Amino acid sequence: QVQLVESGGGLVQPGGSLRLSCAASGSISEINVMAWYRQTPGKQRDMVARIGSDDSTDYADSLKGRFIISRDKNTVSLQMNSLKPEDTAVYYCYAEIRQTYRIYSNNYWGQGTQVTVSS
Repeated sequence: QVQLVESGGGLVQPGGSLRLSCAASGSISEINVMAWYRQTPGKQRDMVARIGSDDSTDYADSLKGRFIISRDKNTVSLQMNSLKPEDTAVYYCYAEIRQTYRIYSNNYWGQGTQVTVSS
C-alpha cells in the first residue's frame, strides 16, 4: 500500500512563488521517476516536470526557467516562480514505485492540489 500526499497549493498573486511537496509512504522498495502534472477543467493532464532516480530532470518547454523540480528520498518538490494566471490548475504528484517484495513497479498518483494564480 502506497500513498502520495501533496501539500503546498493555494492562492498566489501573479509574479509570486509557491512550493509544492509530495511525500510517498508505504511499503516502498524503490522509487524510479517522480513527477508533477497539472490539469485544468476539460483538458488533459499534462506533464510539468519529472525527475529520475539519478536526479536527471525534464521540463515542459513552456515552463523551463520558472519551475524547478527536486527530490529528497521519498519526497518530490516543485518550486514555482514568476507565476502566471495560466499556471492555475490542479497539480498532481506522480511516482513509479516498486513495492517491497514486488518485481515490477506501478504508477501512483496523488489526490491533487489546487494552485490558483490571481490578483
